[in-house]
Amino acid sequence: MPIRVNEASGEHYLVVHVWAKLAKADYERFFLQFAELPQRPGKLRVLFDMIGFEGWDFGALSDEIKFDLKHANDFERIATVGDNQWEHAMAILIKPFTKANTRYFDATQYAAAREWLSE
Repeated sequence: MPIRVNEASGEHYLVVHVWAKLAKADYERFFLQFAELPQRPGKLRVLFDMIGFEGWDFGALSDEIKFDLKHANDFERIATVGDNQWEHAMAILIKPFTKANTRYFDATQYAAAREWLSE
């Protein structure tokens, strides 16, 4: 499955890894993983690791938008880490869909993204 959710060990944020091309079935499994995470007080911080990501098929993109709209108020900070210029553009495009503070980091800045989330 090219999408995985982990809690960062000893940190107060989640890490969502995506790679390859996402299909609708991948989002169905992701929704289950996300729902099973322990409930936390307050808003979530997320490191969205897009290194090696190749995009979405139509059904997956539709599910991504639905997820973003449903959880627009659930996130405090979103750090997007990627290795392609279009991923930087995607990080900018999500801003209207969330009230979270969002920031893009190049793949070489992974440690800086983790530090920013931990502040």
